[in-house]
Amino acid sequence: MAITKDIKEKIDSLKQEYDSLKKNKESLLDIVFEAELPESVYNSNAIENSTLTISETEKILLNMEVSRNVPVREVFEAKNLAQVFGYIRQKINEKNIDEELILLLHKMLISNIDEGIAGRFRKQHEYVRVGTHIAPAPEHISAMISSVLLEYSSNHSSYFLEKITKFHLEFEYIHPFCDGNGRIGRVLINYQLMQLGFPPVIIRDKEKAVYYKSFEEYRNSNKKKTAIMDKVISLALLESFHKRIAYLKGEKIIRLAEFSEIQKESLKIFLNKAKRQTIPAFREKGVWKIGV
Repeated sequence: MAITKDIKEKIDSLKQEYDSLKKNKESLLDIVFEAELPESVYNSNAIENSTLTISETEKILLNMEVSRNVPVREVFEAKNLAQVFGYIRQKINEKNIDEELILLLHKMLISNIDEGIAGRFRKQHEYVRVGTHIAPAPEHISAMISSVLLEYSSNHSSYFLEKITKFHLEFEYIHPFCDGNGRIGRVLINYQLMQLGFPPVIIRDKEKAVYYKSFEEYRNSNKKKTAIMDKVISLALLESFHKRIAYLKGEKIIRLAEFSEIQKESLKIFLNKAKRQTIPAFREKGVWKIGV
């Protein structure tokens, strides 16, 4: 199922508003990005079962001490992913996604963690499994990645978000690396969005079950269905728009719980609306908020 007309119209409307509001306010968007970075890093790593909290991630990125003994690997996972996020922001206007960029991002991500696999695809006899899915054999990876890249760059008829969704699902199906596939895949979603002038998104650990279900839907259907992932990324983009527009408008940011008290309505109702993005609510460090 393709992304609905209503969602497309909503995204187009928010994009117009966002583009209008952000003129001469790039520095504010930079601040929002920097403030959001620990949350972006935390969620992507948490999906891969990192034990770090948002607070610990923030402290690590600020080179502050953490109160417990955190595994060295998790420290590098946080710092490296933050570095990758920073790097792609600098390169979106200079370079389209290609195999060279993907390998460079992976090298940055896995540096100081496992140098033997950093910056290269799986090679002979290196097989990976995700749940019941056994990824394609190493000898097919380079050709498959080239095919996915070509399909993405040459498809001028599909809606942009459907192209990004399909690319992500196919990239994760290929699972080209020994480690770091999910994190690189989510980085590439944001690279693609930002290249098109859209804000970055966060795929959250709390939605991990639905996110993983989207891969099952894609792999287990003859027509390679994308409906679940379409929804996951669409909702994430709407939420990102709502957050940035609230700040660009200079609105007062309050917790959704406070908003429900002001409106004299049940918080549960507003939380359901927030999750469906039928109100302009967004999360900061996992707390639902709204601009007023």
